[in-house]
Amino acid sequence: MKYKRRGIYLVVTLIIVLLGLASRKYGNVLPGFVAVYSGDTLWAAMVYFGLRILFPTTSILKVAIGALLFSYCIEISQLYQADWINAIRNTTLGALILGHGFLWTDMLCYTAGILLSVIVDHYVLYHGSSQ
Repeated sequence: MKYKRRGIYLVVTLIIVLLGLASRKYGNVLPGFVAVYSGDTLWAAMVYFGLRILFPTTSILKVAIGALLFSYCIEISQLYQADWINAIRNTTLGALILGHGFLWTDMLCYTAGILLSVIVDHYVLYHGSSQ
C-alpha cells in the first residue's frame, strides 16, 4: 500500500508543479491576488507532497511540521545575500527553489499551502484511498 500512496503523491506533486509554473507564466491573466500569492502557496504544497512521497507512512502532522520548517528555513535563508548564493538564485532552478528576497507574506502563503495540503491529504487522498 505504501507504493500506491507514493504514486498518488507523485502525481499530485507533478500537478502542483505544473500549476505553479503556469501561475508564473500566465499570472497576467489571473486575478491579481491569485497571481501574487498562488506561486508561493503551491510551492509549499509541493514541498508537503514531496515529503509525502519520501515518507508515505509518516503521520500527516509530522510531514506538515517538516514541510513548514523546510519552507520557513528557505524563506529565512533569503535574508543571506552572499555573492555565491545569489549566483545560484539567479539561475531559473535556483530562483524556483531558493527564491530571491524575504517576505512575511511568503510565510503566510507557505502556511496556507501546507494547511490546504493537509486537508486534501487527510480527507481526499489518505481516507479516500483503500488502506
